[in-house]
Amino acid sequence: MYRSVSLRAVVCLSTLFPAALLQAAPDADVEALKQELMELKQRYEVQQKALAVLEQRVRQVEEQPAAAPPKRLAKSPADMRGNPQVATGTGAAAASGGAAGGSGSSYGQSLADDSQPAQSVSNLYDEASGFFGGGKFSLETGLTYSRYDSRQLILNGFLALDSIFLGNINLDRIKADTWTLDLTGRYNFANRWQFDLNVPVVYRESTYQSGGANNGAAGVTSEETVTRDPTLGDVNFGIAYKFMDESVSTPDAVVTLRVKAPTGKDPFGIKLHQSDANTNLFVPDTLPTGNGVWSISPGISLVKTFDPAVLFGSLSYTHNFEESFDDISATVNQKVPGKVRIGDSFQIGAGIAFALNEKMSMSFSMSDLVQRKSKLKPDGGDWESVVSSDANAGYFNVGMTIAASDNLTIVPNLSIGITDDAPDFSFSLKFPYYF
Repeated sequence: MYRSVSLRAVVCLSTLFPAALLQAAPDADVEALKQELMELKQRYEVQQKALAVLEQRVRQVEEQPAAAPPKRLAKSPADMRGNPQVATGTGAAAASGGAAGGSGSSYGQSLADDSQPAQSVSNLYDEASGFFGGGKFSLETGLTYSRYDSRQLILNGFLALDSIFLGNINLDRIKADTWTLDLTGRYNFANRWQFDLNVPVVYRESTYQSGGANNGAAGVTSEETVTRDPTLGDVNFGIAYKFMDESVSTPDAVVTLRVKAPTGKDPFGIKLHQSDANTNLFVPDTLPTGNGVWSISPGISLVKTFDPAVLFGSLSYTHNFEESFDDISATVNQKVPGKVRIGDSFQIGAGIAFALNEKMSMSFSMSDLVQRKSKLKPDGGDWESVVSSDANAGYFNVGMTIAASDNLTIVPNLSIGITDDAPDFSFSLKFPYYF
């Protein structure tokens, strides 16, 4: 406005000055002065129009409301989507809680405008807690590929003079590829209970290599490959209950209980036959797709927001029930009925995740599964521990969630084995869809 007034004053003075000259100038210069006066008037009109445009733009900027603060996460996205009180902004506890590590007042104000967090954060919460609260029913299709490559040096003999080995040296190698197609249906009730059913279909291919072919020549290796056509694995059913909501000092907490049924092909009674080309090489007739026993797995998962990061952890224990089989022997032409006790196991995991933007999030985690030794008991005999049946499988996991649409999410995950008992790597791709 001040600029407009000053420009108008300058233009007015410039118009008066030629008029004074017009009175004192001779007649010969009158026409020139009139011409100059017309030019000044035209420039004045152009400047007036430019000033009017600038004044209009200033008013538009002054009338434009301030940008709303970015939405921040302080409550479980499952609650925000499923709880009508929180979704409408009347959940006072959620608004007053504030964002962990952030400004509570700014979050409370934004919650009143729009309680929905970024979709990538909601997907992140679902994957971290295993509690999918985005809808009453969801269907997930998943495909997992696992690669296992193990080399084992076998020494059959003794050490003489503490430096000379006398006997046979053999190098065995096992290469295993496993493809698993998972179909999982979930039903979420009142955003507190969740019921799910998982049905896996497994395809396996294993290659066994051993030195000693051609009458025991150590430098000659032979191999045989065994495949298993796509077959039903162990079907499992789960129940989850969310008993604690996230606040400033407490995380979201979900307890789970899973039951696995022995619907896949069990590993007991599978015969090992000797290779015709190598007396050191023994391969199975077929490959299992399950462990053959019922099992139950209680667990708990925790998720806590430290804006902009999300921390999560889980702990579960698996108990395998004792089972009887018509044959537990791997020897050809021999059938030995008996009982099996597969060792119990527990699994622990923890990680951190970040929302990269509205559609994508990324997570990093570590997990470890420790399993006790299994035992066999032939009918009429005593319990015997199975050598090398205990295991410690550690993994480093890199995961991502991609929101393809409001209802469909793409979840790739890479698990890298960091112990000898773990597969070299596993890659999975899941597609949860909310109805």
